[in-house]
Amino acid sequence: MNLDAYTYLQQVRAIALALPGVTEAPCHGTPGFWVHKKLLGRIKEDGETLAIRTQEREKWMEAAPDIFFITDHYQNYPMMLIHLAKVDQKDLAGLFLAAWKERAPKKLQQAYEEPAKKQKKS
Repeated sequence: MNLDAYTYLQQVRAIALALPGVTEAPCHGTPGFWVHKKLLGRIKEDGETLAIRTQEREKWMEAAPDIFFITDHYQNYPMMLIHLAKVDQKDLAGLFLAAWKERAPKKLQQAYEEPAKKQKKS
């Protein structure tokens, strides 16, 4: 693993593991990020690309095709590929949050949203 790939992994790890219930475990031999055994995303073999679950890939790919893309393999899956060297960290965090909200159990989501609601009232 080169230094860039290690840096990308650390950035993805920090974002993904900050979400409740997210764990890291291998997926096809590379680091994958899961919530309750449901895949959110995984680092690809090159160490510089992330495959992430999303229902809005057309929106992202249309907005920035040099960052967000798919290959034929992902055509029939709700996944999108991301060039980690080019993606804005806020966009990456937003994509992980959206994937988490789609896959996390409702009770876990409610526990995550409760503190946020209390903070807004303060």
